[in-house]
Amino acid sequence: MEKIRVGIAGYGNIGRGVELAVKQQPDMELTAVFTRREPESLELNTEGVGKYSLADSAQHRDAADVLILCGGSATDLPVQGPELAELFTTVDSFDTHPKIANYFASVDAAAKKGGNLSVISVGWDPGLFSLMRLYGASVLPEGKGYTFWGRGISQGHSDAIRRVEGVADARQYTVPIDTAMDAVRRGEQPELDARGMHKRECYVVAKEGADLAEIERRIKTMPDYFEPYDTTVHFITQEELDRDHAGMPHGGFVFRSGNTGNGTHHVLEYRIELGSNPEFTGCVLAAYARAVYRLRKEGRTGALTVFDIAPAYLSPFDGDELRRTML
Repeated sequence: MEKIRVGIAGYGNIGRGVELAVKQQPDMELTAVFTRREPESLELNTEGVGKYSLADSAQHRDAADVLILCGGSATDLPVQGPELAELFTTVDSFDTHPKIANYFASVDAAAKKGGNLSVISVGWDPGLFSLMRLYGASVLPEGKGYTFWGRGISQGHSDAIRRVEGVADARQYTVPIDTAMDAVRRGEQPELDARGMHKRECYVVAKEGADLAEIERRIKTMPDYFEPYDTTVHFITQEELDRDHAGMPHGGFVFRSGNTGNGTHHVLEYRIELGSNPEFTGCVLAAYARAVYRLRKEGRTGALTVFDIAPAYLSPFDGDELRRTML
């Protein structure tokens, strides 16, 4: 079986999740890891993998067929996404929803310039949940859609807190508001804004001597991430964070509540419950790495999203096998 050579850019939680996911794929092998750290300092779980400085990525364009970008959405991917899309065929998990359109445009231009193909915003949301929203709105056009996240740790929001000056470490929990979710399940189709659907709980380890009030202010007023929500900030020790918040659970729900032609009401509900957010996200990224590899071989360039990719491209099985076993 032909092996797709997969590279990872950024060996943090997501990067390690991708490494584990690639090991489970029969047609993939990990061949390269790019990092901002000293490359030889990385301790990988896979033998024989090339370790390279991210700054030298242009010199190692042949190290992988597909490069999976595992940086954070707050500051890493807005820069790395376009830069690396010009050099490699890429997949990333950019998840700042209000900025996806602009990010897509920048990656699309860079990928076309380099003659590459990139799939952006791949994961469970955006990603799999995006597809569920699309399916629901297409099947029940007369209705309303709702997405609830949590209770779980958001990697993107946790990363955004860690970028705040004076923060040593942090975890952020997204918590759905149960009364709002119950109303949706009952088919009431309530009008809900961001604050009416979720709250955010932040557990923060501050650096010694840091201004706690200023850290809290900067978190709560952060556009897109925390400003639209009721946000609580708890300052704790590193020991407490390691003891009580070491796991990476997450999940959520997508609903479509709508009526068919004679006024009959329907509620569609799709749920994801994750024991490890980064490990599951890594699995989704790996499946889309297969898709982008196949599509690039067909001559596609530029940027795509999950909306543009047929499900069969994600599977290692051919069409006959899929029709016999899954249709």
